[in-house]
Amino acid sequence: MSVHELPPLVGAEARPSVAARIGIGGPVGSGKTALIEALIPVLQKRGIDFAVVTNDLVTKEDAERLRRSGLIDPARVSAVEAGACPHTVIREDPTLNIAAGDDLEAKFPGLELILFESGGDNLASTFSLDLVDWWIFVIDVAGGDDIPRKKGPGVLKCDLLVVNKVDLAPHVGVALEPMLAEAQRVRAGKPVIATNARSGLGVDAIADAISSAVLFRA
Repeated sequence: MSVHELPPLVGAEARPSVAARIGIGGPVGSGKTALIEALIPVLQKRGIDFAVVTNDLVTKEDAERLRRSGLIDPARVSAVEAGACPHTVIREDPTLNIAAGDDLEAKFPGLELILFESGGDNLASTFSLDLVDWWIFVIDVAGGDDIPRKKGPGVLKCDLLVVNKVDLAPHVGVALEPMLAEAQRVRAGKPVIATNARSGLGVDAIADAISSAVLFRA
């Protein structure tokens, strides 16, 4: 059952009956893994029971990075090797990721949330709603302030657009405020959050958005 099919929850003790599934995608180097590293302690502090599935082309590098971080129980991190274009296993045929999520739910009863990190892909990357209930697309200012104007499907269709590495804007010739304004314009009011995952700027706001969207917490 999808989170979207669940009846309204009542009371502070209410929880989804299955783990909500969140996609995190974006181009190579945009800061997807760094964002997850920043989210882990925030989610833990809020008492959210969660796990992570990473996707890489032919390695398990991102999963190993998270397992070695000391931030999360390594058993709560699963790895999928796409073996093809990264969007293939999050969109065209997400069965490997679905199975990885199912395995984590079987291993950790009561799991509330699973984060699925896509391998780095281009602006056309999107998530299948057979895999995730809600998804985030991460871009970074070092990629250029023209990214929102290009109106890629990832930028337009995601539930939340994250503009990361905002601290780099003055060093790469990007006017941050116009870039954010353009992102908000092309997304027609859908949310945009500016972040610096390394410093934690904006991470609480992302956790708030996740909680409100799929965990039904204010």
